[in-house]
Amino acid sequence: MEMVSKTAQTKETKGILDRIFKLSENKTNVKTEVIAGITTFMTMAYILVVNPLILGDAGMDRGAVFVATALSAALATFVMAFLANYPFALAPGMGLNAFFAYGVVLGMGYSWQFALTAVFIEGLIFILLTFFNVREKIINAIPAVLKNAVSAGIGLFIAFIGLVNIKLIEQGGAIITLGHIQSPLIVLSLCGLLLTSVLFARKVKGAFLIGMILTSVAGMALGFVPSPGKVMDIPPSLSPIFMAFTHVPTSQIFSLDMMIVVFTLLFVDLFDTIGCLVGVASKAEMLDKDGKLPKAKQALFADAIGTTAGAMLGTSTVTTYVESAAGIAEGGRTGLTALTTGVLFLISTFFAPIFTAIPAEATAPVLILVGVMMASSMLKIDFNDLTEAIPAFLTIILMPLTYSIAEGLVFGIVSYAGIKLLTGKGKVVEPSLYVLALLFIVKYAFAG
Repeated sequence: MEMVSKTAQTKETKGILDRIFKLSENKTNVKTEVIAGITTFMTMAYILVVNPLILGDAGMDRGAVFVATALSAALATFVMAFLANYPFALAPGMGLNAFFAYGVVLGMGYSWQFALTAVFIEGLIFILLTFFNVREKIINAIPAVLKNAVSAGIGLFIAFIGLVNIKLIEQGGAIITLGHIQSPLIVLSLCGLLLTSVLFARKVKGAFLIGMILTSVAGMALGFVPSPGKVMDIPPSLSPIFMAFTHVPTSQIFSLDMMIVVFTLLFVDLFDTIGCLVGVASKAEMLDKDGKLPKAKQALFADAIGTTAGAMLGTSTVTTYVESAAGIAEGGRTGLTALTTGVLFLISTFFAPIFTAIPAEATAPVLILVGVMMASSMLKIDFNDLTEAIPAFLTIILMPLTYSIAEGLVFGIVSYAGIKLLTGKGKVVEPSLYVLALLFIVKYAFAG
């Protein structure tokens, strides 16, 4: 009798999930969706390790950032699941966190509280832009060549950060030089890079996470890095970073630098999210006959709400992850996939000792390989047209060389507007881009 009762409860649960997420309509089932959600989590769980390390470099408490990362990812992914019913997962974005730490804090010299304020403002603007259906219109003002260049430039920047973190690249020579290649920690990182590259190339599910775990275990076994304490523990407190932006002076909030930082975050996140949504949805055959994504507005609300809440919790901009494609490849087609991923992010908060014990030597290979993925955007740039190639190249090369995503973006916009105007092709440039270029020129002209 008890067995019959449990079977009836299981069928009832499946029926509820079917109605909420329209499983039958999307030709999927609970088992497929759950497996897809687990797969997505495995492919993007590296952010739980990498984000605290990157934001930790900005002076933030890494344990608190770990919890903020997990909670913001879960919240945004839940919004995606229930509001849009799409199998896309979200979390603090790679590249955006690098700009937060190495661009705004270490590069421009502002506090991490200032950077969180910029993220919070960005989130609020995103909510308004999404509500009034203008995010897609903003994207049209930026030429495609710069969209691809920003993605590629961030890829090189991230890879460069990974190489610097393990000291494979360090100061010396004219500017930089090769590090001590015989160092056991560098050798460990290179072995981890080789292993993760092979797993990634063979399309092993969770290649990044597996590579990090095996590299960490090897380092701990050889005594190169410390082992974690408790496996499961109470999550670290959010108090060191929660609502920290409330202490930022008003003069900084309404500064030109704040405007540039907010615009850069908006710019990068706009293209990351839209590009990811359309690209992944295309693979899942979710686009309509006109090549548009139904319920795009609802999907865009997920990253807008996630970014705003994430800033309150204490983390950088939240965006849609291209790793969602891994879950879709496993058959995920509805919000139940996203819900599963979100639940796993919540559960992960109790395993902070495991994730925070993973060293930079294990995360550097992931940074380098994510750089490879993002740098592929260069293939979409027409290098035969110099009015396109030069601004794109400046954008790409200046990001790692100046250690600043903002500098690359500024030079890209200014050079694009200037070259197009002076070569008689000014009409192809949106008027708003000229305004931005002029603002950037004025900013640097009067910089102290």
